[in-house]
Amino acid sequence: MAGRHTRWVRDEERLDDPERIAIREAMLFGQAVYDRRAAIGLSRADLGDRLGLDEDEVERIELGGETPTLDLLKKIALALDADVRISPGGPFEPGMSATAIRFDAHAAA
Repeated sequence: MAGRHTRWVRDEERLDDPERIAIREAMLFGQAVYDRRAAIGLSRADLGDRLGLDEDEVERIELGGETPTLDLLKKIALALDADVRISPGGPFEPGMSATAIRFDAHAAA
């Protein structure tokens, strides 16, 4: 017996909705911050100390509650001893991949 709600269908008309794009960007940004922080063994409190934020503010960033701005990207990259990498197409277009924003260790000089 198949009901009306047996599978999830993406509403293609709403993919370009600016609010949805902003949410996806913030979530990808937060995931990138979390991934780099975890990779270098920092706690949220440690990162907060480096940024001048409290642990709750860092958590909000990592959970996608903060819109990624250029200024915030720079501050976090510096705090994570990293370079910011943005994939071709950039993080501000519909259909972003999960690698749209990432923080990589500084390249050796």
